[in-house]
Amino acid sequence: MGPGTLWIFLTFEMIIAVTCCLGNALVIWAVWTCGALSQPTFCFIVSLAVADFLVGSVVIPVSVLVDIGINTSFHGCLFMCGVIIMLQVASVALLLAIAVDRFLRVRIPLTYRSTVSKKRSWIVVALCWVTAALLSFISIFGWHRSLGADSTECRFFNVISYSYVVYFIFFSLYLPPLAIVTGLYCYIFLTTRRQLRANICVAAMSSTYYQREHRLAASLVLVLVLFVVCWLPLFLMVTVRLYGHNIMVPSVAIDMGVVLSHANSAVNPIVYAFKIPKIKEACKKLWRRVCPDREQQSGQPETQNNTDRNMIFTENTGTKYNSTENRSATQPPVL
Repeated sequence: MGPGTLWIFLTFEMIIAVTCCLGNALVIWAVWTCGALSQPTFCFIVSLAVADFLVGSVVIPVSVLVDIGINTSFHGCLFMCGVIIMLQVASVALLLAIAVDRFLRVRIPLTYRSTVSKKRSWIVVALCWVTAALLSFISIFGWHRSLGADSTECRFFNVISYSYVVYFIFFSLYLPPLAIVTGLYCYIFLTTRRQLRANICVAAMSSTYYQREHRLAASLVLVLVLFVVCWLPLFLMVTVRLYGHNIMVPSVAIDMGVVLSHANSAVNPIVYAFKIPKIKEACKKLWRRVCPDREQQSGQPETQNNTDRNMIFTENTGTKYNSTENRSATQPPVL
């Protein structure tokens, strides 16, 4: 990579890092303030936001050091590359945990609360992180490229073998979980649509329950789709490098795939803020706190216009008019 191209990639990486940290910190704060951590799904969402935050605060700086080819010990470079892999594996595990949680919400709605408790949810989160750490550092124990040097220019594929990335990470830890997650969400959508079309209420479970589950599942599927879109090109290019000996994959294309994979951690908070109602409402409250003057200024003209219309109506008819009571009597309640 030439000096000019390197600086372009570093600029993009810095922008993505700042966006990752700010956006995911906002998501964590929003879930914390709205008290949703008692719900299992939001425990997993917060854990995924923590993983994305670490991408911006840890992985991208480490990747920058790898991009510039910092000189370090072989095992030190191997450890840094293992950290990069660990957060990707943790993200896949948490996406699978979220899908299983939503599946249970639809499959056993009446016994869900007793089956999936807050304590068990956090145990699953801990298992996801521990499993990701153990699987990601297998390369340190032998599955790596042997250079036989005490120090090396630290670049990812100088120490990590293509076979490890393709066979172990892509084929074993990426594709099977995503296939399971896809199947679970298909079941969720089919079940919720069937319940809504038939207008069936299972005991105390109303149609509103299934509408809410359907909408939240759609938002989480968008997170899954973005994850696949951002990570799949990089894995495919590495696979082509392993199998396609006659096919040349430029290093610039690999670097673009790395930047795209990092961008996934920056777009997730946008999905949370616009698609998940509780997080969206918490973000709106924060906006009102940060910019109270704008809220008041935007609300004053409408209030003044309503007051003027009421005064004109009262003067012309000679009767009193209560706009609040009239609206409550004519408009349907907000669900």
